Amino acid sequence: MGTRHWFPSDGLTGGKMLLITLSMVALYASLANSAAVMSVDLGSEWMKVGVVSPGVPMEIALNKESKRKTPTTIAFRNGDRVFGEDAQTLGVRFPKNSFGYLLDLLGKTIDNPMVDLYRKRFPYYDIVEDPVRRTVVFRTGEEKFTIEELIAQLLQVAKSYAEDSTGQLITECVLIVPGFYGQAERTALVSAARLANLKVLQLINDYTAVALNYGIFRRKEINETAQYFMFYDMGAYKTSAAVVSYQLVKDKATRETHPVVQVLGVGYDRTLGGLEMQVRLRDYLGQEFNKMGKTKTDVFSNPRAMAKLFKEAGRLKNVLSANTEHYAQIEGLLDEQDFRLLVKREQFEELCKDLYDRVTAPMDKALAASGLALDVINQVVLFGGNTRVPKVQDILRTHIGQELARNLNADEAACMGAVYRAADLATGFKVKKFITKDAVLFPIQVVFDREGESGSTRQVRRTLFGSMNSYPQKKVITFNKHTDDFEFTVQYAELDSVLKGDTETLGSIDLARVKLSDVAKKLKSGVAENVESKGIKAHFMLDDSGIFSLANVELVLEKTVTKEEEDDESTFQKIGNTISKLFSGDSTDKPASEEKTTEGAEGKEEEESTSGKEEKDSEEEGKKSTKEKETDSGSKDAKQDGAGEETGKKVEEGTEAKNATVKPKIVTLKEPIPSKVELTYVAPLEGELFEASAKLLSSLDEVDKAKKRRETALNALESFVIDAQVKMDEKEYASCATGEEIDTIRKRCAEISEWLYEDGSDADAETYENKLEELRGVANEVYARHWEHQERPVALKALKQMINGSEGFLRSARNLTKDTNPEKDVFTAVEIETLEKAIRSTIEWRDTEVAEQEKLARNAPVRLTVKDITDRMGMLDREVKYLVNKLKLWRPKVKPTPPPKPEKKASGKEGEKEEASSEEKPDAEPVLEQTPEKDADETGSEEPTIDPTATKKGGEESGDHTEL
Repeated sequence: MGTRHWFPSDGLTGGKMLLITLSMVALYASLANSAAVMSVDLGSEWMKVGVVSPGVPMEIALNKESKRKTPTTIAFRNGDRVFGEDAQTLGVRFPKNSFGYLLDLLGKTIDNPMVDLYRKRFPYYDIVEDPVRRTVVFRTGEEKFTIEELIAQLLQVAKSYAEDSTGQLITECVLIVPGFYGQAERTALVSAARLANLKVLQLINDYTAVALNYGIFRRKEINETAQYFMFYDMGAYKTSAAVVSYQLVKDKATRETHPVVQVLGVGYDRTLGGLEMQVRLRDYLGQEFNKMGKTKTDVFSNPRAMAKLFKEAGRLKNVLSANTEHYAQIEGLLDEQDFRLLVKREQFEELCKDLYDRVTAPMDKALAASGLALDVINQVVLFGGNTRVPKVQDILRTHIGQELARNLNADEAACMGAVYRAADLATGFKVKKFITKDAVLFPIQVVFDREGESGSTRQVRRTLFGSMNSYPQKKVITFNKHTDDFEFTVQYAELDSVLKGDTETLGSIDLARVKLSDVAKKLKSGVAENVESKGIKAHFMLDDSGIFSLANVELVLEKTVTKEEEDDESTFQKIGNTISKLFSGDSTDKPASEEKTTEGAEGKEEEESTSGKEEKDSEEEGKKSTKEKETDSGSKDAKQDGAGEETGKKVEEGTEAKNATVKPKIVTLKEPIPSKVELTYVAPLEGELFEASAKLLSSLDEVDKAKKRRETALNALESFVIDAQVKMDEKEYASCATGEEIDTIRKRCAEISEWLYEDGSDADAETYENKLEELRGVANEVYARHWEHQERPVALKALKQMINGSEGFLRSARNLTKDTNPEKDVFTAVEIETLEKAIRSTIEWRDTEVAEQEKLARNAPVRLTVKDITDRMGMLDREVKYLVNKLKLWRPKVKPTPPPKPEKKASGKEGEKEEASSEEKPDAEPVLEQTPEKDADETGSEEPTIDPTATKKGGEESGDHTEL
């Protein structure tokens, strides 16, 4: 009601309550301004959304049906767009308009084997080729949607669920991806997130997210000894296994010890999953229906019938996981013919017999990649929905010879691990550090041409990121044989050992072509008599999302500076060098993960390996971290035969050898080399194509907003009409309206109700809103009278309490005037009289207005409104608060110190004591009297935390003022 209450029991209570209120408002304001983040487990079949916001623990966001997971399905029909279960329902009737299981189509060209498999599983989709990028495009009627556009719309729905859950705007996220995603798939997913106006903090592999979640809740069990676990996942589309280790590791930089989870080995099967089982069961049911001969039409030729069979196969598969047999039944499957068939679990397992033979293969691949034996694995932990299939668990249990760990939430473990990572990466959150180290699944190498001594050109390959190398990681490769512009290629390496003949599913082997220019020009201008070229260094990076990039390319020169030249260097040059060092991007201490590879050394044409394992003649690998200091002397490691390009001795700046000549100083210089990177895999969605897709999604959003606005306006109008008709039949409301007003309201409601079911069924949102405002204009006058009659007693009761409190304060205040208490003359007679007059006038006004209002009928215009009462309360409140504040600020007058008597003079220690006593006495009383100032200034810095009990203590210390 907005009334203000004053409690007279303690004059200091109002100030402290105000302080607490303001503090709570500031707290909620700070929380509202903090940014929440989310994680999205965008699976092939289901989507889960994890959220975390300041002050709220990690949780799963609910969808509009209040469920914790949503089908990753989107459907279009007659300009409408629906998601989740609504899209699945629409997909049964119109299968060509409903799209699901989209995740494995990201980053694929139209001729990819995975696209062919998708077409085989869902033959009713109209899939065409993007004319520019050669990617997958779904066509439905006149509309076309790229795979990135469909995924972006699903991410928008996930974002809306997260925002509804947290009540905050969300712009940052961590997305979960399969570990076998290559560069094309990862960049395509990032482009889809950009379309959804989301900033991707990280793409985290699903098994890494699960391992992180597993370790978070078992932090106390992790120690300095490595513990090995295997995480086995069978989802809707694929199966994977990962071997990880947990260990406490001490950070060399911060000297802090943190738990680390590191991926050691990975194995996968990208076509083994619940979807393949469901498709086989669908086809079996279709064959059985055709055998029944209920209709001459082939069920496989009817998309709607196939969609019904697919849905029933999914339900039947889940039921057979817990039951030995169950009936498949569909009403009106084809040509109005019903279908009912008993299916036993043995029959289902026979259909998937060859699939069950592949269940253990990912586990064996992961163990082989990690180099560990099965007996050192502590536990095999299951996650993923299809690990609930009894046959799958039996096969795994038999294979490992021990019980399986099923203590994880198979559906939500990855999502919760990813949202923990999101909180760690986002600003505004402080979480316990838990370091993750993922592993490279597909090795990446650099390929370039090099001219030999005989003039022939040969191709050289250098592995940058080897199989199972941890990332994020940086690598450097040095080209020291090239003196003119050249180019090199970045591509996948050693795929046959990883993919076992399925290299086509990864798409293009080549990743990028890099062209370097101005090489000869830079060498000519940089190399001089005392300046030596140390080669062209290319810096590569594999970030924590597993996305490869070329950071920069530079020409490295070493300049020899003698003592005389160093002394001639001017002061301004030294200052300039210092500033350059401070603001350059070079770090004197490179990360331990950054490694360096040199193209070749003089007199050596053998191929070098980045890791140093392929050949013994690798020039720089493992000898020296890439430390490019301004005073670096370029260490001399001549382990290779005849190598002499990168020579020199490390010299400490400012040191001299005793009884020897001063050695020259070596200064490292860097010149950037222009480079042009051309991606050779599936082109990312960029430039004009991205803008066109963003415009399409924006138009779809506008249609959805208009639709939602229309539905909201229609529901509001219908609800108001029904509510008004009901209220006019109730005595409580009818008594507040005249007969003419009741007739008008009923007439207007009848007219609008009839219009809604006839001409108004297709009206727009603005028309509904205008009709509602018109009806409100008629009915609100009656509703306002009813509200006044209902709230007036509450307001009058509050006014009575305030009058009683004011009168009590007035009685106490009379004792604090000069006439009644000269020592505590807080208030003047005029102030007391003013408050007394305000109380008396308020009482007279109340009695008069209440009497006049009671004479009026309930349907007459209101005389005594709630606002009038609150205004009177405000006036009285101001008068009382003025005196209360004056009481807080009042201090007793300091009495003058009487002069010492001259005739009495004390001698010795007794006189000194009296003199000291007389000097201290005047100051003693003011100090004691000033102690309440601490209570008066309630907003001081001496109270860092708000203590609600401090109000009571302040009242007890106020002495004579307790009764106020």
